[in-house]
Amino acid sequence: MSAILVFSIIVIYFGLIMIISYLTSRNRSDESFFTGDRQSPWFLVSFGMIGAALSGVTFVSVPGMVGNNNFYFFQFILGNVIGYLFITFVLIPLYYKLRLVSIYSYLNDRFGNRTYKTGSLFFLVSQSFGAALRLLLAAKILQFAFFDKFQMPFYLTVIIILLLVWLYTNKSGIKTIVWTDAMQTFFLILAAVVTILAIVNSLDLTFAQSVNEVVNHKYFDVFNWDNKSGNNFYKQFIAGILIAIAMMGLDQNMMQKTLTCKNLWDAQKNTLTFSLILALTQFLFLGLGILLYIYAESNNISLPIDENGVFLDTDTLFPNLAINHIGLIVGVSFLLGIIAASFSSVDSALTALTTSFTYDFLDISHRSSEDKKRMKNMVLFGFSVVVFIIVMLFSNSRGDVISLIFKVAGYTYGPLLGLYLFGMFTKIIIIDKWVPVICILAPLLTYLLSEYFSNNFNFDFGFMNIAVNAALTILGLIIVKRRK
Repeated sequence: MSAILVFSIIVIYFGLIMIISYLTSRNRSDESFFTGDRQSPWFLVSFGMIGAALSGVTFVSVPGMVGNNNFYFFQFILGNVIGYLFITFVLIPLYYKLRLVSIYSYLNDRFGNRTYKTGSLFFLVSQSFGAALRLLLAAKILQFAFFDKFQMPFYLTVIIILLLVWLYTNKSGIKTIVWTDAMQTFFLILAAVVTILAIVNSLDLTFAQSVNEVVNHKYFDVFNWDNKSGNNFYKQFIAGILIAIAMMGLDQNMMQKTLTCKNLWDAQKNTLTFSLILALTQFLFLGLGILLYIYAESNNISLPIDENGVFLDTDTLFPNLAINHIGLIVGVSFLLGIIAASFSSVDSALTALTTSFTYDFLDISHRSSEDKKRMKNMVLFGFSVVVFIIVMLFSNSRGDVISLIFKVAGYTYGPLLGLYLFGMFTKIIIIDKWVPVICILAPLLTYLLSEYFSNNFNFDFGFMNIAVNAALTILGLIIVKRRK
């Protein structure tokens, strides 16, 4: 694929985004950046959230991880669906009842100011790492496909992406992102469908034959019943429930979009639709992964493995085959998908980080319009720098990024999950000043327990570290409850 073609695709795609930004920036208010003026069509929000949830991680990591983890990730997806039901019928009614802009202000009403600041701070850390790791994956592929041809250093590639994101988000924020995310979702799904059709055609298979090839493949092993494995069904399923609640329902990024819907029922329709389409799309990407490995084997394309037969750098499988082997149409659709992933990885995350920090720590709601604009721009720039630093720190990492993201999430979202579950399902009053200590100790103890069980009993917590983390947080809150 020529550099000129790649550059043209990037320019055209970004031009479309800027047109959307211009149209959505008209008639904006002071609150447009943060709430979208609460006028977003629910079906548009639902479709756009799929792209934000998928990002480059699902787009690239999920197909590649099939080689080492079979179809076990689908156990996690099944748990996600249950988690979204909790979000729809428990969390969203709570948020709408309180008319929240930052969802963490609930903690201030329930527990106190220090708990509120602690919850928001854990989100800021979680979202910064999550956004950076998602951007890292997409930026590496763009570097490989385009910027390497001009010998441009990787750090400059990341700066260019962040600068482009700033150009279309700084005016209307979430009001623009609701629309751009919908376009990004379309290109992500299109790339997967085009690639599947191209592989099926190149292997001279009918649709029924391709389905048969997938379901009878050795990687189509969906359920793992080994209790000590990190891929055990119960661990993956329960973790899927809890991580969905934490990374979606307790995440300002995802909930900020949902709260732009006109009313509670629209928001609930949005979440239910989103959860079902997301599960089907993730299943599609897992099936694509098997087809990619079949294609590589059929065409004698060697894939790097270690001495134990484990595939290395599985995140490069899809990019390598799409750009270099399957054909120009697949290469173009893949590039459009990864460009979409690059922007969707970071635009809404930066908006959510800005919203949370300005509302939770700078109390922007009581500022003048000019102060709001100035502070918003400063914070947006500041978090862009934070994301850039994290990307560079992890720039040499190998393996599938999606496992790393969920592992980190288990430690950073665990205290948030514990705080909300304790707050919603008990009436216990706690001593607010001890909450920061508890929320720091819980992840540390989780890590120590994980290492202990792994080293002494060969027992892998897997993604279940979020459950242990939340349970330790709840235990700590019980210990510091106020005595009558």
